[in-house]
Amino acid sequence: MTVKQLRDGRRTRGWSQQHAAARLGVSQSYLSMLEKGKRALPGALARKAAGLYRLPPAALPLGRRQFTPAPVDPQVLAEELAALGYPGFAYLHRRRRAGRRNPAETLLAALAQNDLEARTAEALPWLLLAHPDLDAAWLAEEAHRHNLQNRLGFMVALTRELAVRGQLSHARQLADLEASLERSRLAVEDTFCQASLTPTEGRWLRKKRSKLARHWNLLTDWSSVFLRYAA
Repeated sequence: MTVKQLRDGRRTRGWSQQHAAARLGVSQSYLSMLEKGKRALPGALARKAAGLYRLPPAALPLGRRQFTPAPVDPQVLAEELAALGYPGFAYLHRRRRAGRRNPAETLLAALAQNDLEARTAEALPWLLLAHPDLDAAWLAEEAHRHNLQNRLGFMVALTRELAVRGQLSHARQLADLEASLERSRLAVEDTFCQASLTPTEGRWLRKKRSKLARHWNLLTDWSSVFLRYAA
């Protein structure tokens, strides 16, 4: 959460600093210092403020400043996407016990999986479209740190195609993120979260993949035209 989000969130609610401080359980002087950037905003307080101010999920604090790839249960990913509003998993929303987490973390966690379920992969462009205010600098930095820039770059490029097709205003933001990932594009071949591909499947995809997948050195048949919500 940025200082601006903290300050603007309070003002949007129409709350004075004194009232907001009381709701947050801090002093007015401390909140004033936080809103001026004179104190670091603790993660727990940022999460509480995001809830009280009804801020979008992208304002939620990142669980770890440095992302650590790890296997994630497919059901957990599906429930996180449901909590973030993905209509394809709407039936799971009430099952989600934990609070939402920053969609940037959910996106990178999904891309770090060795094998990602197709239904989850299909949700990732939606995640970028629905939450255009993601921390792009954090995404690019952490993707580069863990050699995920090709997977993220491909996903961002697919999403940009959808944004351009739908004449959405944040197509420019996606293009900027894509350009930053392009600068660190890896030459080594990878799959789009399909480590279990057989050699035969790999050879077939190498011939049949799109220009976009070839550019990002990925073995995949994913294309924006096949996304159910693309229309």
